[in-house]
Amino acid sequence: MEAVTFGVLGAVTAGRGPDVLALKGPRHRAVLARLVLARRRVVPVARLVEDLWEAPPPRAVGAVRTFVGDLRRALEPDRPPRAPARLLVTEGPGYALRAAPGAVDAWRFEAAVTEADRLPAAQAPERLRAALGEWRGPAYAEFGTEDWARGERSRLTELRLRAVERRAELLVELGRAAEAVPDLDAHLTEHPWREESWRLLALALYRTGRQADALAVLRRARALLAGRLGIDPGPRLRRLEAGILAQDPDLDPPGEPADAAARLWARTTEAYDRTVAAGARARLESTVGLLRGLAVTGGGGLEAAREHRMTAVQAAEETGDAELTARVIGAYDVPANWTRGDDPELARRIVAAAERTLAALPEDPTADTARCRLLATVALESRGVRSPRGPRAAAEAEEIARRLDDPALLAFALNGVFMQSCTRAGLAPRRDAIGAELTALGARHGLVNHEVLGHLIRLQARAALADLTAADEHARAVDRLAERHERPLVGVFTAWYRALREAVSAGASGGSSDVSGASHDSAEAAYRSAAARLDGAGMPGLERGLLPLALLGLRLARGRPAQVDPRADWGPYRPWAEPFALLAEGRETEARGALRALPEPPPDLLYEALCCAEAAVALGLGDRPALRRTYDRLLPAAGELAGAGSGLLTFGPVDGWLAAIRRALDA
Repeated sequence: MEAVTFGVLGAVTAGRGPDVLALKGPRHRAVLARLVLARRRVVPVARLVEDLWEAPPPRAVGAVRTFVGDLRRALEPDRPPRAPARLLVTEGPGYALRAAPGAVDAWRFEAAVTEADRLPAAQAPERLRAALGEWRGPAYAEFGTEDWARGERSRLTELRLRAVERRAELLVELGRAAEAVPDLDAHLTEHPWREESWRLLALALYRTGRQADALAVLRRARALLAGRLGIDPGPRLRRLEAGILAQDPDLDPPGEPADAAARLWARTTEAYDRTVAAGARARLESTVGLLRGLAVTGGGGLEAAREHRMTAVQAAEETGDAELTARVIGAYDVPANWTRGDDPELARRIVAAAERTLAALPEDPTADTARCRLLATVALESRGVRSPRGPRAAAEAEEIARRLDDPALLAFALNGVFMQSCTRAGLAPRRDAIGAELTALGARHGLVNHEVLGHLIRLQARAALADLTAADEHARAVDRLAERHERPLVGVFTAWYRALREAVSAGASGGSSDVSGASHDSAEAAYRSAAARLDGAGMPGLERGLLPLALLGLRLARGRPAQVDPRADWGPYRPWAEPFALLAEGRETEARGALRALPEPPPDLLYEALCCAEAAVALGLGDRPALRRTYDRLLPAAGELAGAGSGLLTFGPVDGWLAAIRRALDA
């Protein structure tokens, strides 16, 4: 039977699928509305009586119980006699409606507005449009005069008005101003006192070439505010009017983010070309500063920074000045928390340039800062590569930075140490310590990017150690920092962490759902939603193959058979997916060959997850050498959640895999 859904964004309703449930009289609907408003909490019978009647009749308590009984029969018609209710339950002194998180339109609306805040700007307007589509009329429409509904009605109404304005603002910022005009016009007809809506409508009109209409809108707003309220427009409206009259270039429509990044780069390199012949070598260093700033904006900025970084390094090398080259290479101290690179060939070239420059630097203590930055760069750009050079460079950079007692230098070096902290399983405690030091350094010395990095590293490490309460705290902290300092890429990682949380809850339930409503299906939906945020984020090293690997881990952690689509983009994880596909086709001999050809997983945050994928194939084939190999690799991570050190996905508890391997080897 389909789940019951509830509507309060308009008249109060209940339904199952396309069918509207009969709720009898207005007091029945009032009881239901009051329980929805309580958001799964218990409402005492005495409070219901107080809310339903100004002067309660003598048998008011009995009447409430009758209303509840009628509602239960409507909501759960197939419940056997005397069986306990599952939806409208009796608890303590009253009743609670245990509706699922997505069963109430108001709850869905709020969740969608929150989700839109975390989405890339290009995706958020559509999410907000869908959220606003939940509204059928005023919230709790027939209870507008009731004291118990007044606060919630006001809160939801204000949230809706802000969502309308936020969607319009996004459309204007994205160069889609014409789409915002009709909705803002209609919105202002109903809510003429919203100054922000007047501002957005005028700006949208101006950006669509309707300068006269924009000024007319601002005059209407001024006349309305002065005539009805006796006040002048606020400073934002006044500044916009002045800007339109002056045809301020800052009001012109924006370009696409990637185009803006490209234009910014073009202006910078043009200026460099004009001045470098005159000896302005500082221009190179300022160019790298620009690229560093672009990189933390995500999307087009990150791609532009990656595209042009090597150009700056090559220009520096052509000067023949090793110290200048060291500064240009080492100035790109963009924090990174993913241990697989986005462009392996570029990374190889950066490392080669850094090594050449290290060899050319004078053996002099005055060059220690440059040497430290070059070593940290080697460690960072060697991420995911199994070689002794990366860990050695990281250790040397850390030693120099601590000796020089330079906080910014130490933060850069610790990022390199983190990148080289995945050489085997079970190193989450070490990463947690690195994250703790980075968080403290960043907060103490105003190094915002590295404070963000520290929280993300601790989120990953605490998730690996199955301390999800602490991981939740770091997720909240880093989201606050990202919002305050405009770091859009952070939301990609915290969205994936929330999907991981769903997956852990689904696995912990041992069935189709747990007390929070988490299930295999909801975890899969969360993974797919998180994957959508990677589109356009400019991080192919993170994106490629991640979703199919996460879904594989979700199935295996629940003890379900692997389902591997060989046509999916498995990216770097294809070698671990192919044996499953071969087994599914009954090609056991080829699957065994593919298993034996598997390399040791790369030294990155998915090391344990890939070990578990290998173990799953070995268990299916009864391949004892592969079982012993994966057991030895996983053993140092006993007690951890496999793959959760990524902060993105999990293959379930490592202890479960170790136990399964032991049983197979003892058989």
